[in-house]
Amino acid sequence: MAVTRFILVRHGETTWNKEGRYQGQIDTPLTAFGREQGQLAAQALKDIPIDICYASPLSRAVDTAMMCVAAHGLAVNTDSRLLEINHGEWEGLLSDDVGKTYPELLAQWKSSVVGVTMPGQGGEDITTVRDRSMAAFRDFAARHQGQTVLVVAHDAVNKAVLCDILDIDLSHFWQIKQDNTCINVFEYQDGKWRLVLLNSTNHLGFLYSGIEQKGL
Repeated sequence: MAVTRFILVRHGETTWNKEGRYQGQIDTPLTAFGREQGQLAAQALKDIPIDICYASPLSRAVDTAMMCVAAHGLAVNTDSRLLEINHGEWEGLLSDDVGKTYPELLAQWKSSVVGVTMPGQGGEDITTVRDRSMAAFRDFAARHQGQTVLVVAHDAVNKAVLCDILDIDLSHFWQIKQDNTCINVFEYQDGKWRLVLLNSTNHLGFLYSGIEQKGL
């Protein structure tokens, strides 16, 4: 079986990333800086062969994806399985406010995401996010054998997917970093995944950011 290559990108900075709010599935826009990041990612990918593009339907992912494929003349296909984790009642709240209202649950989430279900209607756990996201990636791998697939998604989605392809438990979630518009590359062949590149930010002008976002 031919190698299928995935380029996985996180969306650019949003207003709520900047403020330290939990976004989840609320549709927040890119900041002006987030758009600059998207254009820099697009520049980094303009000479890389890309056959098809998928993105979360949230505008921060779609807008980033549109910038990344503009030079390739490709459409952006949305897939709801790539949506960010639903944070339930945390969505829209500052990290500090979540800490005041849900101190024990937040401490558990920050230490090990496993077993934490976000409170309130629609709240998800990370295992659900991993399962729906990986179902999408397996579909893409079967549908686009031998091709290069660009996927633009979210922090929690990317981390869950990377844990899965590395065959490590989700308890390692916090050991993986995903900066805004970081580029990851991995491959699929004969039922096996191989990681090629992780959290690359060279296109943004630095090897590592030092940025720790509060709202996840």
